[in-house]
Parts: sequence; structure tokens; C-alpha cells
Amino acid sequence: MYTYTYLYHFTNNIFLKIGCSAKDAETATKALLSADLRGVDSHGIARLVGYVRLWEAGRINPKPNINIVHETPSTAVVNGDAGLGLVVAPAAMQIAIEKAKNVGTGWVSVKNSNHFGIAGYHAMMALDSDMIGIAMTNASPLVAPTFSIERMLGTNPIAVAIPAGTQPPFVADMATTTAANGKLEILQRKKQQAPDGWIQDNNGKGSTNPDELKNGGALLPLGGDKDGGSHKGYCLGAIVDIFSAIFSGANYGPWVPPFVSFLPMPENPVGEGIGHFFGAMRIDAFRPKEEFKTNMDIWIDRFRNAKPVEGEPSVLIPGDPERICEAHRMTNGIELLPPVIDDLKKLAERFELAF
Repeated sequence: MYTYTYLYHFTNNIFLKIGCSAKDAETATKALLSADLRGVDSHGIARLVGYVRLWEAGRINPKPNINIVHETPSTAVVNGDAGLGLVVAPAAMQIAIEKAKNVGTGWVSVKNSNHFGIAGYHAMMALDSDMIGIAMTNASPLVAPTFSIERMLGTNPIAVAIPAGTQPPFVADMATTTAANGKLEILQRKKQQAPDGWIQDNNGKGSTNPDELKNGGALLPLGGDKDGGSHKGYCLGAIVDIFSAIFSGANYGPWVPPFVSFLPMPENPVGEGIGHFFGAMRIDAFRPKEEFKTNMDIWIDRFRNAKPVEGEPSVLIPGDPERICEAHRMTNGIELLPPVIDDLKKLAERFELAF
């Protein structure tokens, strides 16, 4: 087990070593480790080696000039200047929040960025301002649309954070695929097979091999197959791609620069970097916030008390598992898989740090 404080200092030092400012290193570290705290181990410190790899390849600018290139009172397009998505995304979300404070809602699309960690972290930034937060991003093209064998979309997550009153906030954070690629990476480290419906081979046949993507296979949209509603997952992933990239001028579809090391950079890019999309909605732009929060409490309480299937636990509200996990891990520490520890030890050696 590793304490959050220990992992925080190590991660912060790595970001400083690649040239980030003290402020940006702190921002990136908080965003990255929020995944480990919330139990999304696929997107936390296990990804640190990947960010360093992109920096070594010249694809990450550690001191970006993040700037607005177009705006209206309620919208903006932000150029991330090839910065860490862990830094670009919070800056863009803050712009959306400030616009919402002024005019009720704020919407920001981002280009020229990189992988931004978990979407939920950025959506939750709005909660402190009594706002609903929305965060999306496109990602490495690893997903085949329904009826295709060609990898055209990313896992393209959607996160929505909604404040409540006495109840904890509602926080939905999900990929638009049956499973995120990071879940396959965890299975690879554990040497376990993938469940049915997660991936297909390069001929479009279902597979349980967690290394299938390296053999030309593809992740499946949410739903797994047509009978399971994969066309709906395909549509959701496409919406994220369009909002994140065609709004902003980032790369989209199969042209998105990959985070994974086994995919080459696409030829003939159609935009700049990867894209994100953020929204912030002030509660009192719709109804008095206390009325809204009271009714959210009623909604949450009623769903918590929905009659469960026999033998199953009580019904959960989106955000419950992550909130419980965060409280546990802040007290008891974060467990890392041996391959992740090995990667971090190599990073420590590379930058003359201790781990």
C-alpha cells in the first residue's frame, strides 16, 4: 500500500522533472491521482509513464500557453498548446465556470490537448460553485463502429456532476464503450481474460484476449453488439467526438493522436491534438438552487430505497462507489499492481528520484 501523500510527492516531482511549472505540476498531480483515489486505477498513476513517453516524443509541451482563440459570452474555443491534458482541461473547465457565473451557462471546446485523466474530475469542479458540470473527450482510435472492423473512435467518456443538498452529489463518469482500454491494461497486468462483449478480433469476431488490440482488434461500443444496443454506444461516442473536436478544430475519428504506444501517429491530420468539451450550468439559471437541491435529495433518497433484486445490495447512486473508495483509500492507502510499481521504479531511476 502507498499513501496518497507519498504518491502525490512522487508524481509531482516527475511533472517538475519534465519541465512543468510548480503550479501546473500540482494541477496535473491532483487530476491524475484523483483516478487512483476514486478506484479508476486504469487512469491514475499507472498512466504516468505514458505521459513521460509522450513528453520524450515531443508531443507534450510542459509549459503551454493555454489561450482562448474564439469566444462569445457563453462559449469559447481553447487552444491547449500541446499541454498536458491534466493541465489544459482544468483551465478550460474553469473558463466554462466563469462564463456560467456571468451568463448562466458556459461551454468550452478544446483543441491541441492531450489525454486528460478521468472526465469526472473535471466535471466535479463545477460542484463547488453550485453548478452542474459536464466533461467529455475524444481519445485513441481503438473502437470499431457497429458493423465495422475498422478502429474509428476512442472510448470517448462522458461525465456529469450534479450537486445535491444533504446527499452527496450525483456523479456519472463513463466510457461510451463496454469497457475502457485501461481495463484491458489491468487485465494484461493480472494475466486475466476479458469478459465477452468487450472486444473483437481483426475479423470482427468476439474475443476475450486482453491483448487483442495489439493484434488489430477493436474495442466494442457500449452494448457490445447490435442486439445489446451497440449502435447506441456508437452514437454516444460519435457525439463526444463531434463536440470535442469538430467544434474546436482538434483531430477526430481515426486521426486522433493515440495515447497507447502500439498505435502509430495518423498521417494527414485533420486538426490539432485531441479535443475536449466542457459545460457548466448554474443551478439558479433554471430554478432557485435550494429548491433544486431539495428535489435532488428526494430523487436520490427515493432511488436509494428502490426495492433491490433478491440477494443484491441496495441500489447505488452514480458516484457512490467512487466516493466510498476515495474515503477508504485516503485512510488505508492505494494498492498498486507489481507491473505499475516496476514502471514507477524505472521512472524514478530515469529522473534520479527514489521510489
